[in-house]
Amino acid sequence: MTVDSSAPRDRGAVGVALGIVALGAFFGIESFAIPVSPLYAKIGPTVFPRVVAAGLVVLGLVLLREAWRGAWRAEAEADGRAARIDWRAVLTLSAGLLATALLMKPAGFVIAATLLFVLTARAFGSAELLRDGAIGFCLALLAFVGFVKGLGLDLPAGLFEGLI
Repeated sequence: MTVDSSAPRDRGAVGVALGIVALGAFFGIESFAIPVSPLYAKIGPTVFPRVVAAGLVVLGLVLLREAWRGAWRAEAEADGRAARIDWRAVLTLSAGLLATALLMKPAGFVIAATLLFVLTARAFGSAELLRDGAIGFCLALLAFVGFVKGLGLDLPAGLFEGLI
């Protein structure tokens, strides 16, 4: 891929890349505040957050390089105009994240995650709410059982308290 070095840099793309680097650095720094029992030899509760933090920093740096070189551009419409942001999709995704945060404790992980799945699918253009709900419910239930029974994590069961 050839890159036009005289192309103007997209400040928004540079900002997103720097934000991802900052998020990774934040996660990495905060992972040192996680209490670790001396019973853990090498792998403990800090490994996964640090791997995610390192991945975010690397991804952010790659995106920053692409944005700085002018290689990271928004898609163009068929007529050559810059693509427009689908605000309905952004608001639907935001509503899904907010609903998940608000419903996690009272309704439980399974219902909150199912709703997030349905709203995310809707934001990406799916109109099959029943199908999306069934798929989301099965995936959320599988994740819940895996985390609670398999890993011993304490996720809120909410309405399913005592059933699972």
